[in-house]
Amino acid sequence: MRLVATVASHQSESRHELFTAQDRDLLRLCLAGAPGAWEAFLERFSGLLAFVAERSAAQRGASLTAADRDDLVADVMVEILRNEAAVLRAFAGRSSLPTFLAVVARRVCVRSLLRARKSRATAMGKPSPAHDHENHATTFANRDEIETLLQRLDPQVARLVRLHHLEGRSYGEISRLTGMPLGSIGPALSLARQQMRDGADHEHGPPTG
Repeated sequence: MRLVATVASHQSESRHELFTAQDRDLLRLCLAGAPGAWEAFLERFSGLLAFVAERSAAQRGASLTAADRDDLVADVMVEILRNEAAVLRAFAGRSSLPTFLAVVARRVCVRSLLRARKSRATAMGKPSPAHDHENHATTFANRDEIETLLQRLDPQVARLVRLHHLEGRSYGEISRLTGMPLGSIGPALSLARQQMRDGADHEHGPPTG
């Protein structure tokens, strides 16, 4: 399978050299915010992250849909991007980058899986209509701000956000509409959300007083 082959390739590579020149250059470009660097990062490591997500779920007796798996990969990417990619900045090169990312991914996936299990165990009823109405009103109140932030994204990425977050489309629907592979949708949405958060921080500026 492709995921297994991807992981095997990473493992074989790491036996020859812990921190390869290719990974070193990719990491440097990502941390410098070079155009296309994070897309290249996803292309290189999304298979590995997806494999870790599936393995973590299997070890806990959980079954994942493709969308569940992509959500876990997106959670990992959010953790990697948090605080200006602090996780990657802390990487000291004492292991291979794939090994380091696998450790990070496993920690995030286990945490997300446990949180999801707890939510399922405690969710005994549906939200009240009043609660649904409040959330619906909040969504519309924030829509203008969201649209402003979307204008700063690449049009293809902005369309992805609109389809999922504003229109409520599933990953499968988005894949059919855009032609994007299912495995790339969750991580791409994660990157888009981070870009929107950065845009919102820039718009409002640092807190005063």
